[in-house]
Amino acid sequence: MALGWLLAALLALLWLGSRWLRRRGAGWGHRTLCAAGAARADDVRALILTAHPDDEAMFFAPTILSLGRFRAELWLLCGSTGNYYNQGEIRKKELVQSCAILGIPPSNVTVIDHRDLPDDPAVEWDTQLLSAFVLKHVETNNINLVVTFDAGGVSGHANHIALFAALRHLRSAEKLPEGCRVLALKSVNLLRKYISVLDVPISCLQSRDVLFILTKEESERAMRAMRCHHSQLLWFRYVYLLFSRFMVINSLALL
Repeated sequence: MALGWLLAALLALLWLGSRWLRRRGAGWGHRTLCAAGAARADDVRALILTAHPDDEAMFFAPTILSLGRFRAELWLLCGSTGNYYNQGEIRKKELVQSCAILGIPPSNVTVIDHRDLPDDPAVEWDTQLLSAFVLKHVETNNINLVVTFDAGGVSGHANHIALFAALRHLRSAEKLPEGCRVLALKSVNLLRKYISVLDVPISCLQSRDVLFILTKEESERAMRAMRCHHSQLLWFRYVYLLFSRFMVINSLALL
C-alpha cells in the first residue's frame, strides 16, 4: 500500500513538473538552436527530410512548429509517396494538407516518386541516389539546416534510417554547402516513446544539441495535422496521438 502511494506521488510530481517545464520550454528551442550554429533563428532556411507522408506530423511536428514560431523558412522533402498499400496519390494530397497546418506552404513541399525509392521496409534505399536528390534540393533552395531521423530511425524503419545514411554520406564527403548544418531526431526507448508529456523532464536532463517542446495549443495543432492523414488513421495511430512524446517533444543532435 505504501509503495503504491509513493509511486502515485512520484507520478503526480512528474506530471506537475512536466507541465511547468512545458510552459517554460517554448523559448528553449530558440536558445539551443542558436547555440547549435544559427546566428538568428529567423535566418534559418530549414529542410525537413522525411521518408513517408505522415512522418512530418508523427515525428517532426515539434521541430516544424517551433521553427515556424521562430520565423524560420521551411521546406519539406519526402522520400516516397507512401505507396506500400497503393495509396500513394491519396497520401500525397494528405501530406500537402498536413504541411499547410504545420506552416509549410504547398510550393515548398516536394515528394520524390522514384521506382528505386519505394515505401517498403524490406528495400534498402540507394544512398547515392537519395543523396543526389537531397543535395539538389539543398542547393536549389539555399538550405542552411537539414532535419531528419537519426541512425535508429525513431521506429527502426529502414526507409527512415536510409535518410540518415544519405545525410551522413553528404556530410562525410563534404558535399553540403558551407554553413549547412544537419540535425538528427534522437530515437528513444519504447517506454519513453509512449509517456507523452511525462518525458519532458527526462528530455531536459538528457544530452542533446537542440530541444523543442510544444505548448498545449501547438500540440493540438500537431494533432490536427496528423488527422489530415485519414488513410493512415487506424486505431493504433489514435493511441500514438494520445501517448507519443514525439507529438510534444523533439530532441535533436548535430550530425
